[in-house]
Amino acid sequence: MTPFRFGNKPVSLLIFILANVGLSFFILFLFMTGALKDWQTFLIGFLWTFSICITQWTGIQWIHGYIDRKISWIDTPVKKTFVQIITFLVYSTSAFILVQFFNFYVWRSILPSESWGWIIKSVPYTLLISFIISLIFTAIGFFQAWKRSFVQAEKLKVEMLAYKYESLRNQINPHFLFNSLNVLSDLVYDDQAMAVKFIQQMSDLFRYVLDSRDKELVPLKDELEFIRSYTFMLKTRFEEKLKIEINVDPNADDYIVPMSLQLLIENAVKHNEVSEAFPLRISIRKNGDSLEVENNVQPKNAGDDSKKTGLKNITQQYAFFSGRPIKIITSDERFLVRLPILKRMEK
Repeated sequence: MTPFRFGNKPVSLLIFILANVGLSFFILFLFMTGALKDWQTFLIGFLWTFSICITQWTGIQWIHGYIDRKISWIDTPVKKTFVQIITFLVYSTSAFILVQFFNFYVWRSILPSESWGWIIKSVPYTLLISFIISLIFTAIGFFQAWKRSFVQAEKLKVEMLAYKYESLRNQINPHFLFNSLNVLSDLVYDDQAMAVKFIQQMSDLFRYVLDSRDKELVPLKDELEFIRSYTFMLKTRFEEKLKIEINVDPNADDYIVPMSLQLLIENAVKHNEVSEAFPLRISIRKNGDSLEVENNVQPKNAGDDSKKTGLKNITQQYAFFSGRPIKIITSDERFLVRLPILKRMEK
């Protein structure tokens, strides 16, 4: 258990106490040399300085943790710096005065009205020490936040590359190619005009995959054109067994993670029965500032177990661009995924 912290680093209770003991001795030897004349005076002096150190350190580290949770270094660094320094100074001065009142009364039987003159002379030193401590905490907090942000950005870049690879692999995996070529082979003999159209759609599909693999975001309009090519190929294969409805009117500034809609459609086809008796229905619609992809649930009797890798990849990608999370709503009858519509870098 590590209830105390230095900056954002957890510190054990023992180390925390020892650090305050050491600081108390330092202050005692530096500013209270008269306390060394006998053991009783020394003990009182130590308890006096320790009470100051422990209240200062505990309060400041608690305030630091609270402000760190409420105000972001990355989003509002100037605001956080001023709030933290001012709050530290106010607390440090107030705590010092109260502890001094307590010590004068307990150890010397001096009332607050009588000790005020001595205490007020020490306040400027307290403000200076508190200001230095606040600068230390501010510097440590800023650099730790910068380091966390840098590490997180690098991690998300790796996850993005993994997602793009997974999306590209899913798009051109052998099963997809095999099924598409089988459909094309049948069309060449049965309907040459449809075969030509199928080849055109297949060409558009793979061109989009190659064009978007290096892009972080794509216009929603372009993604929908890609999805229409993709669904054309699926419907050519499944015919009336698969029903896909797209009801989206994209704005010019609407963006989306590339191939995220395709992955959701692919998951629906992969994990649900698609037959004349049980047609699969997929709906893509716009709902406010989100896209909803919904399908009826009719699990296959046999097939690959879902590891939810696709959903995990999409979730990680959206976390990089938006603070709005992906929402997944499931029931026995339906499976719905709600994707935020992005406005470039909105985070």
